[in-house]
Amino acid sequence: MKYYIGADHAGIDIKAYVKELFEKRGHEVIDLGPNTKDRVDYPDYASKVCKSVLEDEGSKGILICGSGIGMSMAANKFDGIRAALCHNEYSAKMAREHNDANVICLGERVSGFGMVEAIVDAWNDSSFAGGRHESRVEKINAISKMGSCRV
Repeated sequence: MKYYIGADHAGIDIKAYVKELFEKRGHEVIDLGPNTKDRVDYPDYASKVCKSVLEDEGSKGILICGSGIGMSMAANKFDGIRAALCHNEYSAKMAREHNDANVICLGERVSGFGMVEAIVDAWNDSSFAGGRHESRVEKINAISKMGSCRV
């Protein structure tokens, strides 16, 4: 499996850890930066990862910032991206099985290394269940195609 990974300055340590985990397990990991703790803006890296995932069918993305919130908000602006912010194994498993999440978002200041490993393992080891969830994912995809919507 091919993964694109990116972070902001607050996610550098977890990014390196997750990249190493996935490479040790035989996955290809494309690191889209940054590589220092100098201040950067998370939307820039969310964009790089999401564009890469959309252009490379079958790949997935991993985004890390301090809380994971900013990355998930930015990532979900992309039509075709279903990014899930996960803080535990259960949410990661459900994100894949029920929502077909193609990007996972993590918070370095929220989850420690051991929990992050459990989260990414649960997400990576799960697959979309299909069935009754297919129509829901289709509805999510339809919403993103609507563009700007005011209620």
